[in-house]
Parts: sequence; structure tokens; C-alpha cells
Amino acid sequence: MTIEVQGAGRLLQVGTATDIGRRYPANFDVLHTAELQRRPGLCAVVADGMGASEGSRTAGRTAVDVFTTAVQEHRGPFAPPPLFAAIADAQRQVRAAGRTLRELTGCTLTALVAHTEAWLGAVHGWYPADSPQAEAARYQLHRFIGHPGLPEPDVLSVTMFPGDVYCLCTDGIAEQVPYQRMERTLSSGAPPDRMASALVAASLEAGGRDNATAVVVKVY
Repeated sequence: MTIEVQGAGRLLQVGTATDIGRRYPANFDVLHTAELQRRPGLCAVVADGMGASEGSRTAGRTAVDVFTTAVQEHRGPFAPPPLFAAIADAQRQVRAAGRTLRELTGCTLTALVAHTEAWLGAVHGWYPADSPQAEAARYQLHRFIGHPGLPEPDVLSVTMFPGDVYCLCTDGIAEQVPYQRMERTLSSGAPPDRMASALVAASLEAGGRDNATAVVVKVY
């Protein structure tokens, strides 16, 4: 289903899709899309838990709940400081949960992009994206919610224009669906929910080695 909200002076159409894949016993991705309550706008978040444990499930759910609550309750203009504060609060709560669970408790939380060693290697040409080195580097996260160093997030401010299409996704899609296929899907002109479902279906065709989740936002 596609929903419509007003945001950034534009009409935004939003579609979502998620699938457990073929590797894990449950879906540890957490997906949230909601219209802002205090002003016109959209809050869309995707979190990807680390591993297949209660720590993974708790980290994703906690991070999304803390972040989205902070966004919904914020009254001033959105800028890096309040977003950094929301992430810092999520870090503290996920770290506290990890101390209680006594197991790996962490997740990525995607607003625009999540960095990993594999992503850096591909960008800087350290090794081919489909190499064994890149496969191993997928699990060397530089920043995640629950990291002991409490790293800050990347915050990118962009102007939305009619015709823009934004995609938030977990690595179940980003690391299984070829870039060219993602580009074709996101430029197809289809409704956002169909594009999101097509990306999840493509991840299953590629092997379904991970939970796969996508949020597609189309600007009018």
C-alpha cells in the first residue's frame, strides 16, 4: 500500500516492503514510516539488527522507538544537533540493554546511508565489491547503534524536487540487488509500494541471504 503525506512543501508518496529472506529464523529488520504529528512531514526509518538474537531484536526496536519519538516530539527546526541528540539517546539505551542481555546488542539505523568497511573498500577501490575481502568486510561496521565508542551519525540535508525518488534499505537489498537493477526499479515510474516490493523480490531471487527491507519515497 502507498501512503501520501505532505513534507518539505511537496506531496510525498511512500511505499514499504520487507521479507524474512531464507537465512534467518525471523525478520530482525525494523521498519517505521509515519506522518509527523506537529508539522507537515514524514519520518521514515529502517534499522537492521546485528545477527539473529534477542540482542539484535532489542537493538533495532529500541533504536527506532527512541529515534522516532524524539523526531515526533521535537518542536524546533530539524538540524544536526537534535538529530545527534536522538542518536546519542538511542546509543545509551541500546548499550544499557546490551549490559542486561550480556550478548551482542546493536543495529544500523538508516536515514540516508550506513557505512561499513565493505562500503569504504568499494568506494576507494581497496578490493572488488564481489571479492572475498569485501564479503568479510560486510561485518566490520565502523558505526552502529550500540557501538562502545558512541559514534555520531552522518546527517545530510537535501532539497526535495518533484520527480525525486528516495530509497532507504537494509543490506539484504543493498548487497544482493545489483545497482543497475535498483536504478531501473527506482526510475520505473511505478507506485512506491510496487518499487519497494520489486526490490525485496529481487533480493529473494538473488538468494535471500538476509532480511530485506525497503522504504521508497516519491516526491511530487
